[in-house]
Amino acid sequence: MTQRKQIRQAEAKPILEELKKYFDQQALVVTPSSLIGKAFAYTLKRWKKLAGYIIDGRIEINNNLIENSIRPLALGRKNYLFAGNHDAAVNIANFYTVFGSCKKQGVNPYDYLVWYLERVNDTSIQEITSISPVSYKETEGNEEIEVPPK
Repeated sequence: MTQRKQIRQAEAKPILEELKKYFDQQALVVTPSSLIGKAFAYTLKRWKKLAGYIIDGRIEINNNLIENSIRPLALGRKNYLFAGNHDAAVNIANFYTVFGSCKKQGVNPYDYLVWYLERVNDTSIQEITSISPVSYKETEGNEEIEVPPK
């Protein structure tokens, strides 16, 4: 991350400094109530957070990773409208949760569900975490699937 910070300091910082100077000058010239005036005010109000990525190499320049990770949830919400009824929508949400957990753990959802169904009837509610995707991976799931990059 220090290399990323160094590159940003060398390459992005001068550009951001020039951009800030331009915004400061233009904010004095344009009408504050105009669309461009509002855009300048909006940007300048958030400038410190915008420029924060040059200070810390761990900060991403955009939020694409999180957008991509929540996209299935957004699509799911639309699908829940057509689930038929409330109980069906709850079931769909439960499956999204299970499949999401499997993906995060890098385990095959089919193999996990087979394993789960073989154990669920003999598992008390107090021991329910012992049949989670995390537990599956720790005990049985030594064959990981390839998880696509985020």
